Amino acid sequence: MTRDLDALISWHADWQGLRVAVLGLSVTGFSVADTLAELGAEVLVLSESASEEYERLLPVIGADLRIGALDAVPEELEAFAPEVVIASPGFSPSHPVIAWARAQGIPLWGDVELAWRVRDKVLRPDGTPAEWVLITGTNGKTTTTQLAATMLVAGGLRAAPCGNIGVPVLDAVRDPAPFDVLVVELSSHQLWYLGLTDPAAQPVPYATTCLNLADDHLVWHGSAEAYRAAKALVYRNTRVACVYNKADLATRRMVEEADVVEGARAIGFGLGIPGPSDFGVVEGILADRAFLDDRRNSALELATVEGLAAHGLNAPHIVQNILAAAALARSLGVEPEAISAALDGFRLDPHRIEVVARAGGITWVDDSKATNPHAAQSSLQAFPGAIWVVGGDLKGVDLSELVAGAGSTARAALVIGAERGEVLEAFARHAPAVRVIEVVPGDTEEVMTRVVELAAGIAQDGDTVLLAPAAASFDQFRSYADRGHRFAEAVRQWIGQGSAERIEESGDAGGSTPDGQA
Repeated sequence: MTRDLDALISWHADWQGLRVAVLGLSVTGFSVADTLAELGAEVLVLSESASEEYERLLPVIGADLRIGALDAVPEELEAFAPEVVIASPGFSPSHPVIAWARAQGIPLWGDVELAWRVRDKVLRPDGTPAEWVLITGTNGKTTTTQLAATMLVAGGLRAAPCGNIGVPVLDAVRDPAPFDVLVVELSSHQLWYLGLTDPAAQPVPYATTCLNLADDHLVWHGSAEAYRAAKALVYRNTRVACVYNKADLATRRMVEEADVVEGARAIGFGLGIPGPSDFGVVEGILADRAFLDDRRNSALELATVEGLAAHGLNAPHIVQNILAAAALARSLGVEPEAISAALDGFRLDPHRIEVVARAGGITWVDDSKATNPHAAQSSLQAFPGAIWVVGGDLKGVDLSELVAGAGSTARAALVIGAERGEVLEAFARHAPAVRVIEVVPGDTEEVMTRVVELAAGIAQDGDTVLLAPAAASFDQFRSYADRGHRFAEAVRQWIGQGSAERIEESGDAGGSTPDGQA
């Protein structure tokens, strides 16, 4: 008998015995398997690797595990004959197992679709599940998610940041205490899977935003067009507020083309003077002209740029994130005073334009989270004339436009990573006046030590050394956090060895070779 999956749109539906194959066993994959096991489904997890903890827990919760290569469809999967396949976000559309499932006509879900289907497990006092606020964008997703959740909590709502931010949506949905709002960060991978969702199971969010759009994850999606299409899905079925970036025409077009609930409003944000229904900045004041009665003639003050600067929140791209988060929070009724209070206590996560040290007249900034050109551009604009540490795993993205634009303002560039050749060529063609030093890779432990030595050797009093790689980290490091940590540690070691004083005295660290390579 074929199961009617459209009927499975509640925690209380009959999930018993549903055969589900779960692909991947990271934190997301485990949350899926754990949820399905609790629902009574028959679960087979397939993964190329597994932590000892998850490998031990799966039999306990009643799920089967198959560990092994997934470059071809495993016999165990075919024999299992799944009624649904739920994939972790890392599985691309071209992955052999994904292609097999689609060719077989097996419904393909992501974790977010499952979470939406079972969102009624825990209800609020009024008998309704939590509202969903969806956040995506090439850059700024995590910071905006944290900001929005912090503002909502300051406004008296019980809110949880979840999704791509690190806490699976399914964990938030199953929390014993009901939330008023789930603030869900969505990657383009998760959105692609939502694009496969049947109408009956599509999320109907309260408010949504795509913060910006620039080429990224092109290898995963196959094209820039496919990446854009995935991002645009964030606005689908929005009920109240579609928040877009006035400086990024692509996000406005997404809203204009989106199939939303009748009455949903388009709310713009930007660094200029806001028009009616916008959020913006007027003479250093962050202002709301969207959620007030007389929005054509007045505005509400949310914060000041000067006040944000005291907490390291005044970089232009961070101000944009704050405006977007404020728009989402205001759509849910959070008062301006609560938003101001939330910002007073908010701090950025590590590796996001984080000043790790000031010594010897040099400021060292870790923005290792700048893993694509768009993010690196924001960093370079925040620190014009910096000594720029750039390079890594480019993910199929061309850096030419970045180098020709914001990159050409750098005083010098230190090029790291496995794909250095493409970065060096971009500078030679588009910014030949910028001094470029190639950091030839040694052991991972040595890369950042060498970077700091070379940067200190050319830095002058008042300079900023900016780690904003515009690339992923996996070619040389475990993660962007590992990359940033090693950079900060190398800076601290350099300072601890008294190098700052020696550089001040000599003006040269003597680190680079005559042809600019190291």
